[in-house]
Amino acid sequence: MTTPDISNMLSVLAGADPEVFTTRPVIMGTHGMVTSGHYLASRIGLHILEQGGNAIDAGVAMGFALSVLEPYIYGIGGEVPILIYLADENRVVSLCGQGPAPRRATIDWFKKNGIDTIPGDGLLAAAVPDAVSTWIAALSHYGTMNLSQILEPTVDLADRGFPMYERLRAALEKSSRQFQEDWPTSAKAYLPDGRIPDLGEPYVQKDLAGMFRKLLDAESRERSGGRLEALRAARDVFYKGEIAEQIIRFVQENQVPDSTGNIHSGLLVHEDLLHYSTRIENPITTNYRGCDVYKCGPWSQGPVFLQQLNILEGYDIASMEHNSPEYIHLLIETAKLAFADREQYYGDPDFVDVPLDMLLSREYAAQRRKLIDPENASMELRPGNAPSKRPREIEGGSDLHKGDTTHLDAVDQWGNMIAATPSGGWLRSSPVVEGLGFPLGTRMQMFYLDPNHANALEPGKRPRTTLTPSLVLRDGKPFMVFGTPGGDQQDQWTLQFFINCVDFGMNMQAAVDVPTFHSSHFPASFFPHGAEPGTMSIESRVPEATISDLEARGHIVRVAGEWSHGRVLGIRYDADSGLMSGVASPRLETGYAMGW
Repeated sequence: MTTPDISNMLSVLAGADPEVFTTRPVIMGTHGMVTSGHYLASRIGLHILEQGGNAIDAGVAMGFALSVLEPYIYGIGGEVPILIYLADENRVVSLCGQGPAPRRATIDWFKKNGIDTIPGDGLLAAAVPDAVSTWIAALSHYGTMNLSQILEPTVDLADRGFPMYERLRAALEKSSRQFQEDWPTSAKAYLPDGRIPDLGEPYVQKDLAGMFRKLLDAESRERSGGRLEALRAARDVFYKGEIAEQIIRFVQENQVPDSTGNIHSGLLVHEDLLHYSTRIENPITTNYRGCDVYKCGPWSQGPVFLQQLNILEGYDIASMEHNSPEYIHLLIETAKLAFADREQYYGDPDFVDVPLDMLLSREYAAQRRKLIDPENASMELRPGNAPSKRPREIEGGSDLHKGDTTHLDAVDQWGNMIAATPSGGWLRSSPVVEGLGFPLGTRMQMFYLDPNHANALEPGKRPRTTLTPSLVLRDGKPFMVFGTPGGDQQDQWTLQFFINCVDFGMNMQAAVDVPTFHSSHFPASFFPHGAEPGTMSIESRVPEATISDLEARGHIVRVAGEWSHGRVLGIRYDADSGLMSGVASPRLETGYAMGW
């Protein structure tokens, strides 16, 4: 390859424009690249690659580590949808990563107990904890290493501690009174010696370290049976053995206050864990300007990303001024249409017929495109082939879900890629299971208690999660992995990042640095499912003239902090040269890309 060829390739891949200021450099390498929500997890992932592990090994190692490092937004009692590209097979797979509702969880049970909306906290909203199963499934099917190689750095973090950082300390301060008054097991786990450690002070989680050691001990006992049998034994101790018994005993024997205003125990029983296993599925996909974009199925909100792309493909976005009123208005109105379909149609496809062929067709996108008025914001919820209505406004609610997620990506020298969005089981969701060091998730709050809703509660059904990693091929070759925390906003912020790269040709770091925006026009996934008709949020770095123009088009504009929207992380890969480029948004402070 000649020098001009190399320069051109670098410019296209990384956007190496010396005139563009970015908060961080684009990290480039050819051996391996990782990015995650905490720099220590990224360092662990990079170490796994340096030891000869593949991208899946690195991703699983980071996933376990993040459950220790970021307990305020993700815990090992939560869930983790994953997308993986397998270079040897030229194939993309989806690991569901979302536990179902317990067999005792029925609409009738909630109605008989006077509950109209599943609460957003406590034990009652706990679905089957998924993360341990899915991380081990990814390692078993697509990784190369033993669990001990993957998990020992995480055990060390929990056992010896890591420096307390500002956001974690602030989250603990916000929750410490609730822990001390209502959730004593959380106070014991998160407030060592009854206090919040100072900034920089080692933060130790002994019970969590002990729980992880039980997985490693089980693996060690069965190592003579081979790698897969040993991994199965580690998983089984969580879902069939001692850990499962501790979880069920705690859920059934304790009643805690939740957002219903009453106290409840949980609905999980031992059989829910005993019969659970992670599902490996085919992802769904659409093509956008030569890129095959892959998402998880309609048990997640992933298809809204694809629906938005299909609508936007009919516009010459590259000719628009970036973050101009015209551009922002177009994306907001597009989001309203896609999320209206999410509300109308999306749910676990084992229980509800989701018309994906229609929703993802080019003909349907063309029909939806005609509904966008370039000068006026819509105030209606307009699902396809269904009546329009004004979204239901609900006052109050909870902020328990805000910032409730992390993300990680990895690419290795062979071209394997992983994107995972772990969440749930965060420290404010429910009390820590005694002796285990982690709480359960509350993802059941996403269900509706209306039996006619696509996302209605049923035993064994997966709640429609907001978690939504992204993976992209270009010309049949691996190209990008990315994601962000942010609940209902995830597939709005990552859409902007992707368009920034593909349509505007931005430097990848600039693509995550530029101001973002999102709509909250449609019903929220989280308790109490309220909507804010016509409302959008935009970071304050956008000019006042742009905000005024949007308001003139009818948008209700909420101006947010300068750097307040999510934390997009991503890796881009040039399959021909082997060059990898990793980036991390400076938002939420601790995310980092690393590679060599």
